[in-house]
Amino acid sequence: MVSDKVSNLIIKIKNAGKASQQTITFPYSKFVESILVVLEKEGYVKSFSKKGKKIGKSFDIEIAYEEDGSPKVSDAKRVSKLSHRIYRGSDSMRSVKSGYGIQIVSTPKGVLSSVEARKEKVGGEVLFELW
Repeated sequence: MVSDKVSNLIIKIKNAGKASQQTITFPYSKFVESILVVLEKEGYVKSFSKKGKKIGKSFDIEIAYEEDGSPKVSDAKRVSKLSHRIYRGSDSMRSVKSGYGIQIVSTPKGVLSSVEARKEKVGGEVLFELW
């Protein structure tokens, strides 16, 4: 069975926001942790913490909301899939929803938002878009 951790993460964050949940639990991996660091820095996740030991490690993720109570993540789109990888150079990365969203990119310098990747002048695999 093939499971896509990135897709599961963004869909779980989006659905938790729509259901007005405060926190969600997600299985631990270093790659997911690097994505959560970027999402926390950009304000799409309020905070996250690691819990458990060895095989039972997981994240407690606190969902971010606007002041009016609407979730920060209204929708998400997985760009690069397991069956079809999408790579872009730093000069060809575009804004999402006229600057209201972000792209998350896996680069040689780690997981970055598209804005940071353009500043660092590095390209990579476009993982997903959030808005």
